[in-house]
Amino acid sequence: MSSVTFTGEKSQVERPPPVSTPHSLSKAVIARRSEYIRPQKIKIKIGSWNVAACSGTDKDLAGWFADGKNIEPNLAGLRVSTAVEENCSQDHIESIEDQEAGRTKKELTILKGDHGTITGGDTIGIYVLGLQEIVDLSSTKEYIGKVYSDTGPMTKWKKALTEAIPEGYQLISEQQLSGLLLLIYASPAVYPTITSVSSVNVGTGIMWSLGNKGAVSTRMVLGETTSLVFVNSHLASGNDAQILERRCWDVSQILQKTRFDPINRSGILDDHQEGIGDEDFAFWFGDLNFRLEGLPGDDIRRLLMLHTQGEYDVGAKTRNKIEAELENNDSPIIIQGVDSDDEEFGSDSLQTSRAFDTNNHPSSDLPNPDDFVQDPSQDPGSLQAAIDSLLPHDQLRHVQKKKRAFHDGWREGPITFLPTYKYEIGTMGRFDSSQKRRAPSWCDRILFRTRKDKAAYEKVNREELMAKRRDEEMKARGIDTAGDDDDVLYDYDPDEDGDETPSKSEEEPTTGKDFYDEQDEEDEEAMTKDGFVDKIHLDIYTSHQRVLSSDHKPLTSVFSLDYDAVVPELRSKIQAEAARELDKAENEGRPGITIVMDHSQNACETSQNVDTPFTAHEEGINLGSVSFMKRKSRSLTIANTSQVTSAFAFVERPGASGDEIGPLWLNVRFISADEEPSAKQNLKEVVLEPGETINCVVEASIDDIGLVQALNNGTMKLDDVLVLRVTEGRDHFVPFHGTWMQTVFGRSIDELIRIPESGIRSLQTSTTSIISTQPIRWSAPRELFKLTELIERLAERVVADASMLNASQVPKESAGWPFESDSWLLQDANVREEYAAAVVDALDSSGNLGSAFPDVTPAIEKLEVVAQTLVLWLGSITDGLVTEALWTKLETDIISRGTRQLTDAEEIKAWVLDVLSSSPNHNIAFVFLSSTLNRVADFLAPLPRTHLSWKKSPPEGSEARVERHRAIEKAYADIFAKVVFRTRDVTGKEKRVAEERKRYILESFLHAGARK
Repeated sequence: MSSVTFTGEKSQVERPPPVSTPHSLSKAVIARRSEYIRPQKIKIKIGSWNVAACSGTDKDLAGWFADGKNIEPNLAGLRVSTAVEENCSQDHIESIEDQEAGRTKKELTILKGDHGTITGGDTIGIYVLGLQEIVDLSSTKEYIGKVYSDTGPMTKWKKALTEAIPEGYQLISEQQLSGLLLLIYASPAVYPTITSVSSVNVGTGIMWSLGNKGAVSTRMVLGETTSLVFVNSHLASGNDAQILERRCWDVSQILQKTRFDPINRSGILDDHQEGIGDEDFAFWFGDLNFRLEGLPGDDIRRLLMLHTQGEYDVGAKTRNKIEAELENNDSPIIIQGVDSDDEEFGSDSLQTSRAFDTNNHPSSDLPNPDDFVQDPSQDPGSLQAAIDSLLPHDQLRHVQKKKRAFHDGWREGPITFLPTYKYEIGTMGRFDSSQKRRAPSWCDRILFRTRKDKAAYEKVNREELMAKRRDEEMKARGIDTAGDDDDVLYDYDPDEDGDETPSKSEEEPTTGKDFYDEQDEEDEEAMTKDGFVDKIHLDIYTSHQRVLSSDHKPLTSVFSLDYDAVVPELRSKIQAEAARELDKAENEGRPGITIVMDHSQNACETSQNVDTPFTAHEEGINLGSVSFMKRKSRSLTIANTSQVTSAFAFVERPGASGDEIGPLWLNVRFISADEEPSAKQNLKEVVLEPGETINCVVEASIDDIGLVQALNNGTMKLDDVLVLRVTEGRDHFVPFHGTWMQTVFGRSIDELIRIPESGIRSLQTSTTSIISTQPIRWSAPRELFKLTELIERLAERVVADASMLNASQVPKESAGWPFESDSWLLQDANVREEYAAAVVDALDSSGNLGSAFPDVTPAIEKLEVVAQTLVLWLGSITDGLVTEALWTKLETDIISRGTRQLTDAEEIKAWVLDVLSSSPNHNIAFVFLSSTLNRVADFLAPLPRTHLSWKKSPPEGSEARVERHRAIEKAYADIFAKVVFRTRDVTGKEKRVAEERKRYILESFLHAGARK
């Protein structure tokens, strides 16, 4: 027994959850990532400079940042290579134009050494430029005015950078906050692989929030695998303890308030915003304003000036020489890195040569000690040794050790260059000599951090907290952790316990991965958030002493990043394969149905894999020939071919408005196995158990005249689609189409008089425009002749049958019979619809109207159906028997007469015919119709023939017959006035007056015909 159920609401069917979700597909694709991930390598160049709002600083950008020039090796703690040393002297800055002749900016403008490189041109994948104080914000008034109105500085710097870097590089991000500016450009090869770019401004300056201090940050995703964050900041300036606290507060505010947009990962948007610390690699740079403390500024200046004056005469003579060299020397400098060997500061050192005493070793086979290059860090008189002696007083390193800022994994390359601040503008190596005499400091810094660095810090920090809690617990229990070790009994096994390592003192707490721990020569591996193993290497970290246009010296860092990148083409292939595999597995546990069309109806079988939009050329439900007023139905069978319960229902189709499942002329209903085919069910959700089936009937019925007109002229087609939705399954698209059969309904008089004798169907492929090219064949529509002729015959027959057969009685209680629907004796709507469709089909195919009915059909039923068809056909004529123009003329005449209205029916008839004479075809049709109505009224209520020559009193019953005839005329005038005349749309009182005038004209016209 079938258990098919119909439900009014969506049923809650218990079934296993679907197998496939966007996350499961994503996991399946990620599991095969080795198949679509390929290793890539990129160089990232970061430049930072406080331009101090000085004019002309943009002119220096191409040299120091784009091309890697303007470095003075001796003052940067870097050794000039052998080729350069041979041509250099203490009083001469080597010009290397000859050495680098032939190289262009787009070629290898690279500064190579033993340890580091400074790269320019198109060898750089991403250029990152961070500037500070690009506008003068010395007062609040200037700040407010320039922040909100002056866009010139950013435009100037963008232009300078675009001209400096190679052609083809494209802008990734441009972000300005007051005097802060962050510009990021990528090479043509790298640009398409960058996604999810998001930038954020955080102000920490005036009133604790404005942008004269703060940070601009940009997050991006490289190769769809590796997230990078670049932070350009300008922290509070000053050298006292309060300002130092403010700098640390600035950093905390930037970290708290920087929230980037969610990342789009392969089309799926993250449900949360990320901040600084969620990325894979971060780079923080700018004027951090940390100073040297604990030393008199004059001592610092004096120590450094000993080296600058030792290498150069800082007098006017040497200064002029340097400036002259700078004007003539635009080529890069070949250098090699020299790293500090101070373990505390994590510097990579060069191997120092062993000293030889030539007196003790006179053998000529021994090398000359002068041939060995001594490590500058080991030379007490070297610049690097001086730098190393100053770095322990660096505030940045202090706040890191005290975990107040930049302590959670942030690192910095070895500092081998002079402090970047503060210089006298226009000089190299000459520090501030103004009244303030600011102490030289490394205010400008470039820091970086990997995800691994941050994780290592957090791990050690957790361990320290746990150790602290254990100590507190032991103290609470009365155990003195700092007591005599002799009171503690323990066993020590060297094989298991290893060497004992003393812990760090509380005065110098650990920072996770110590910021200054010695770095390996190999590239450092870092695990990304998505599980990819990337490598980063700091190639160079130096200042550009030859840039003289600001009181700060610019900094440059070049990083080499090895990362795994997604190859989109390969991933798409893998994703398609994974989707097919999941789909196959999912289909076995998901609800599914199969839809089978009735092959005898020229339909086709639609499998459960139908998932493409319907087009007019596809097979589907073939409705065949669809005619006006003739119902066409097709059936299909729906079977549950899955292994679980399936619930389904027809839903709104694509492009439909509202909740309609199909066009208004299409009816869809389900029929269960124990119902009659004619039974109708409300269209609700159906639930089938596995193996069960149900029938569905799709029925087309065109009875709207507006729709008929659109189908006649070809502006609409009988093509559409039904959508059958399976709950927790897939949608099935069921197309249907039919062929519209041309009809005489919905045509104009001009079209109807051109239809050939073979009927409108002979012009099946024609549209209105083609029919209008046919010759005029009739004085009035032929359909009018055929309908009125049959009505007259049937009316005469019905009256004759009524007089001979008592069983056949004409309904006399309704004067409008047989044209008034309320008076029809044939009440079966289905039978009436079937008869009317047959009459319409006979009209369209030029068939015999009388033969459209079954032979046993009573004449009275035929008369009612044909009368119904006549009224419907007259109402469908687009221009009417009396057109709007003709009606306007009639109404104008009525209005112009006013109270002098015509009262004689003959005069009214003559006046109407005179107006209609301007349109002969409409005139003939109107006269022909009125004559038929007169004759039908005479059949049903004949007037006495002598009623005009009665001398005394009328014959018995004459008055009743006249009254009956007058009632029929009035009723017919009321019925046909609505379908004969075409008028403009009016409402209210104007509409009621117009309807009364139409009845007045038609009734008078009929009465005049009756008198004759």
